[in-house]
Amino acid sequence: MKNIILAGGCFWGVEEYFRLLNGVIDTKAGYANGNFKNPTYEEVCTQATGFAEACLIKYDENVISLKQLLDAFWKIVDPTAFNRQGNDVGNQYRTGIYYDSSDDSNSSKDSFEDLKVINKSIDEEQNKYSTPIVTEVEVLKNFYDAENYHQKYLEKNPHGYCHIPNELFNR
Repeated sequence: MKNIILAGGCFWGVEEYFRLLNGVIDTKAGYANGNFKNPTYEEVCTQATGFAEACLIKYDENVISLKQLLDAFWKIVDPTAFNRQGNDVGNQYRTGIYYDSSDDSNSSKDSFEDLKVINKSIDEEQNKYSTPIVTEVEVLKNFYDAENYHQKYLEKNPHGYCHIPNELFNR
């Protein structure tokens, strides 16, 4: 089992979209790569914390590859939009790919291989755009679970707001 953390605007839709993919074992909405411990949603919304709304994705690499996850990711984001996705505007809504090099499931070699896959994916995706992709790629510094009411929000509220077109969900 491996982890990848993806930020693509509001984490509700990102979590729901990936939760439904075959090979994804678990998802968590949360806050990635910010400046302090245990942020709250209200703090992240101030745009002063450095955190991105993100989704931790645990996946079985024997069922779904990192490349397949990234291919799915590009379908739900505009990687050229700076600090926004859909109607969501602010640095917490930036797009990001955060690879985990700290847990036991990802050795240094695995992290290096993940980064190669990520960079190749971005290079391929860039060919579709005339403006530069601004999706940040970083080693995961930190990830904090979002509050319980954000977890699996669209599963509990299927008509809740989401910037991802409904037809992209495999329900």
